[in-house]
Amino acid sequence: MIVGIGVDVVEVARLGAALERTPALRRRLFTDAEGALPLESLAARFAAKEAVAKALGAPPGLRHLDAEVVRGGHGRPELRITGRAAEVARDLGVRRWHVSLSHDGGMAVAYVLAES
Repeated sequence: MIVGIGVDVVEVARLGAALERTPALRRRLFTDAEGALPLESLAARFAAKEAVAKALGAPPGLRHLDAEVVRGGHGRPELRITGRAAEVARDLGVRRWHVSLSHDGGMAVAYVLAES
Protein backbone atom coordinates (compact mmCIF):
# COMPACT_ATOMS: atom_id res chain seq x y z
CA MET A 1 0.00 0.00 0.00
CA ILE A 2 1.24 3.49 -0.84
CA VAL A 3 1.80 5.56 2.29
CA GLY A 4 3.03 8.68 0.51
CA ILE A 5 4.41 10.05 -2.73
CA GLY A 6 6.61 13.06 -3.32
CA VAL A 7 8.05 14.83 -6.33
CA ASP A 8 10.40 17.77 -6.60
CA VAL A 9 12.09 19.69 -9.43
CA VAL A 10 15.34 21.64 -9.02
CA GLU A 11 16.99 24.11 -11.39
CA VAL A 12 20.62 22.94 -11.54
CA ALA A 13 22.14 26.41 -12.01
CA ARG A 14 20.15 27.84 -9.10
CA LEU A 15 21.43 25.12 -6.76
CA GLY A 16 24.96 25.68 -8.07
CA ALA A 17 24.73 29.41 -7.36
CA ALA A 18 23.45 28.75 -3.82
CA LEU A 19 26.32 26.31 -3.13
CA GLU A 20 28.84 28.80 -4.48
CA ARG A 21 27.37 31.69 -2.49
CA THR A 22 27.18 29.67 0.75
CA PRO A 23 29.87 26.94 0.80
CA ALA A 24 28.70 25.55 4.18
CA LEU A 25 25.37 24.72 2.57
CA ARG A 26 26.90 21.63 0.92
CA ARG A 27 27.59 20.07 4.34
CA ARG A 28 24.06 20.86 5.58
CA LEU A 29 22.40 19.33 2.52
CA PHE A 30 24.58 16.41 1.45
CA THR A 31 26.49 13.54 3.02
CA ASP A 32 30.22 13.34 2.29
CA ALA A 33 29.63 10.74 -0.43
CA GLU A 34 26.89 12.80 -2.07
CA GLY A 35 28.82 16.07 -1.81
CA ALA A 36 31.61 14.76 -4.05
CA LEU A 37 29.24 14.22 -7.01
CA PRO A 38 28.79 16.51 -10.04
CA LEU A 39 26.32 19.38 -9.76
CA GLU A 40 23.61 17.68 -11.86
CA SER A 41 23.70 14.67 -9.53
CA LEU A 42 23.58 16.94 -6.49
CA ALA A 43 20.49 18.67 -7.87
CA ALA A 44 18.75 15.31 -8.41
CA ARG A 45 19.66 14.23 -4.88
CA PHE A 46 18.42 17.50 -3.41
CA ALA A 47 15.14 16.95 -5.27
CA ALA A 48 14.96 13.44 -3.77
CA LYS A 49 15.46 14.78 -0.25
CA GLU A 50 12.64 17.28 -0.78
CA ALA A 51 10.45 14.54 -2.28
CA VAL A 52 11.05 12.35 0.80
CA ALA A 53 9.80 15.17 3.01
CA LYS A 54 6.68 15.51 0.85
CA ALA A 55 6.05 11.75 0.90
CA LEU A 56 6.18 11.89 4.72
CA GLY A 57 3.80 14.86 4.89
CA ALA A 58 6.54 17.42 5.63
CA PRO A 59 6.63 16.84 9.41
CA PRO A 60 8.69 19.25 11.55
CA GLY A 61 12.23 18.37 12.49
CA LEU A 62 13.37 16.75 9.24
CA ARG A 63 16.93 17.42 8.09
CA HIS A 64 18.23 17.04 4.55
CA LEU A 65 20.89 14.67 5.87
CA ASP A 66 18.13 12.30 7.08
CA ALA A 67 17.72 11.14 3.47
CA GLU A 68 20.73 9.94 1.47
CA VAL A 69 20.67 8.66 -2.09
CA VAL A 70 23.05 5.72 -2.52
CA ARG A 71 23.81 3.46 -5.47
CA GLY A 72 22.15 0.10 -5.17
CA GLY A 73 22.44 -2.97 -7.32
CA HIS A 74 23.16 -2.29 -11.00
CA GLY A 75 23.65 1.42 -10.19
CA ARG A 76 20.00 1.96 -9.33
CA PRO A 77 19.46 4.81 -6.84
CA GLU A 78 18.20 3.81 -3.41
CA LEU A 79 17.27 5.82 -0.32
CA ARG A 80 18.93 5.48 3.06
CA ILE A 81 16.62 7.10 5.62
CA THR A 82 17.84 7.97 9.13
CA GLY A 83 17.10 10.32 12.02
CA ARG A 84 13.74 12.08 12.27
CA ALA A 85 12.72 10.93 8.78
CA ALA A 86 13.20 7.29 9.84
CA GLU A 87 11.11 7.88 12.99
CA VAL A 88 8.25 9.40 11.01
CA ALA A 89 8.46 6.68 8.36
CA ARG A 90 8.32 3.99 11.04
CA ASP A 91 5.29 5.65 12.65
CA LEU A 92 3.56 5.74 9.26
CA GLY A 93 4.38 2.10 8.60
CA VAL A 94 6.81 2.71 5.73
CA ARG A 95 8.73 -0.48 4.98
CA ARG A 96 10.04 0.23 1.51
CA TRP A 97 11.15 3.25 -0.50
CA HIS A 98 11.23 3.74 -4.27
CA VAL A 99 13.12 6.61 -5.91
CA SER A 100 13.63 7.74 -9.48
CA LEU A 101 16.03 10.54 -10.46
CA SER A 102 16.63 12.35 -13.72
CA HIS A 103 18.36 15.49 -14.97
CA ASP A 104 18.36 17.13 -18.38
CA GLY A 105 18.17 20.60 -19.86
CA GLY A 106 19.33 22.30 -16.68
CA MET A 107 16.63 20.72 -14.53
CA ALA A 108 16.65 17.78 -12.11
CA VAL A 109 13.64 15.82 -10.88
CA ALA A 110 13.02 13.13 -8.29
CA TYR A 111 10.01 10.96 -7.57
CA VAL A 112 9.78 9.17 -4.22
CA LEU A 113 7.23 6.58 -3.18
CA ALA A 114 6.86 5.36 0.41
CA GLU A 115 5.29 1.92 0.69
CA SER A 116 3.98 -0.07 3.68
